[in-house]
Amino acid sequence: MRLSNYSNKNGNTIRVVMVARSTLYSCPGGDTTQIEMTAKYLRRFGVIADIVLANQKIDYVKYDLIHFFNIIRPDDILCHIKKDMPFVVSTVFVEFSEFDKVARGGLSGRFFKILNPAQIEYFKCIARFLLKRDKIKSNYFLFKGQMKSISYIAERAKLLLPNSHNEYKRLENQLNKHFPYKKIVNAIDPNIFNEAVVEDKNFKDHILIVGRIEGLKNQLNVIKAMGGTQYQVTIIGKPALNQMSYYHECRNLASKYSNIHFLTEHIDHKKLVTIYKAAKVHVLASWFETTGLVSLEAAMMDCNIVVTRKGDTEEYFADMAYYCEPDNIDSIKHEIIKAYHDPVNPRLKSFIKNNYTWDNAAKQTLEAYYTVLYDENRLPLAS
Repeated sequence: MRLSNYSNKNGNTIRVVMVARSTLYSCPGGDTTQIEMTAKYLRRFGVIADIVLANQKIDYVKYDLIHFFNIIRPDDILCHIKKDMPFVVSTVFVEFSEFDKVARGGLSGRFFKILNPAQIEYFKCIARFLLKRDKIKSNYFLFKGQMKSISYIAERAKLLLPNSHNEYKRLENQLNKHFPYKKIVNAIDPNIFNEAVVEDKNFKDHILIVGRIEGLKNQLNVIKAMGGTQYQVTIIGKPALNQMSYYHECRNLASKYSNIHFLTEHIDHKKLVTIYKAAKVHVLASWFETTGLVSLEAAMMDCNIVVTRKGDTEEYFADMAYYCEPDNIDSIKHEIIKAYHDPVNPRLKSFIKNNYTWDNAAKQTLEAYYTVLYDENRLPLAS
């Protein structure tokens, strides 16, 4: 079926409300880009796609379908589930417990060592409420907890939309249940990341780390690995609001070395892409990544990429990336230096261009919408 034929049963445009976590813009992350770009490209196919935050009111009668994001934050979803309205979920099912138990500092780090992953996420939600950074929206979540809430959502969703098969398997193993799902790729925008970009020579041959500065992203260990070496390292991102002590620890250590630099002001993609173009290596030595959008972006601009094995990165990058262990300084250093001196891998760029674009992601999402709305007997189990 041609995409131009995707319409609702009355022949009108499909209308979707995309419900995101209430902190989507106050604490932006990879899911912010995912939601905004998915909506942007769906609109190019004629879909009415409105983004609404979980703490806002929704006029449900205006829509054919609800598209939720971040099942790991079930309290943002539960209050919007309606008996007579179908919904899908982009699961973004992350697993941060290793970082929380092994590498997180302070009182919370000590406390998390005695909790299981679901208890940790439940505690984080309650903490955000107590600190007035968010609200508890559902009594079900408050009394049933994290995993029962996630299970409740997954069982009622028409279709789960993970970014990888591995992400779905992680959710399936946690809940010990099977669910219909369709893989929707994470992606880049080739209109921004392309050959026409002119490099910013101020970052010529730099090693980049792009992303929010927080313990999970592991910038401190990269500084330990590369501080005082011959390589110029630039860390681009804002500090996480609840991890300012980690940010100051990174800055204090970096101040001992002349080759470690920070850019913490907001940089839009049009500027960032010129920095990627000039750089030689991008590093994301995180404790967990579903994909790492910045890795996709950097690779499209001819950077070799160093990534973590923890999460779903191998499904995206296979043998075309350099893999390091986030808790091993020598591993991080070895893989960065190897990536720096090796020639750029042209296979990865070509693979991303052919598979991981927002146009492809929107097509896959639209196919999922159509299946849910009009062809339930053909719900995919692993496509």
